[in-house]
Amino acid sequence: MSVSEDVFRISRNMAAPPSYADLGKAAKDVFNKGYGFGMVKLDLKTKSASGVEFKTCGSSNTDTGKVIANLETKYKWDEYGVTFTEKWSTDNTLGTEITVEDQIAKGLKVTFDTSFSPNTGKKSGKVQTAYKCEFLNVGCDVDFDFSGPLVQGTAVLGYDSWLAGVQATFDPAKSKITRNNLAIGYRAGDFQLHTHVNDGSEFGGSVYQKLSDNLETAVNLAWTAGSNNTRFGIAAKYTLDSNSSVNVKVNNSSLVGVGYTQTLRPGVKVILSALVDGKSINAGGHKLGLGFELEA
Repeated sequence: MSVSEDVFRISRNMAAPPSYADLGKAAKDVFNKGYGFGMVKLDLKTKSASGVEFKTCGSSNTDTGKVIANLETKYKWDEYGVTFTEKWSTDNTLGTEITVEDQIAKGLKVTFDTSFSPNTGKKSGKVQTAYKCEFLNVGCDVDFDFSGPLVQGTAVLGYDSWLAGVQATFDPAKSKITRNNLAIGYRAGDFQLHTHVNDGSEFGGSVYQKLSDNLETAVNLAWTAGSNNTRFGIAAKYTLDSNSSVNVKVNNSSLVGVGYTQTLRPGVKVILSALVDGKSINAGGHKLGLGFELEA
């Protein structure tokens, strides 16, 4: 079976369409993954014998010298469909997340997310619900912020190769909709198309294509009403072998990004990246990035 036929078979047999946030994800991954401009970053993932997962991430900004880090612990009770996550960051923010999936109803996921900053005393909470079934993926999030709650609803309808989604945010304090986004997508095997309109003024779209087992490409377009400037970018990912890959992207501002990912051994990966300003190559201001990903 060819790559195109295999991908087409998988996409047609998906039980439910993706969430609104995941529309156009294939193109976003080609543009965003494999880079880390202006950062020196270390990611470490480990898992204890009891099943507790630890994830530590630290990064240093080469321009400002600021170092940030966060620690996340996660434990899953698979028999009860419950996931418990604790988060801590160097800005002294503590977070707790509890997720219950496929227990109240098949396809229903409920998440309780809270955060607390001891320095400022600021507290926040969010309740997220998502339900997916054949042809439909809907969600409703309630964000309990100090300035007042916000309610966000999303819905994605999938039929055959077509996807249609809507996202809206309602502010009960003002009794009005503060955000209203629409999206349409099309998936046909190794080809994906995604277009969106945000608040009736921001228009965008992306095209993803898997040309072969080794080569993926993506094109991104964006335009804002009242502006004559159309933003666009082209990106590609080429897999050299099972242990290495190269990423390249360029936009209409002549910013060229290059990334190289190498797996040194199972669980050890290094990412090198560079961002070059094509309009002022001799003026400097270019950015380099170095990242390490360790997993045990």
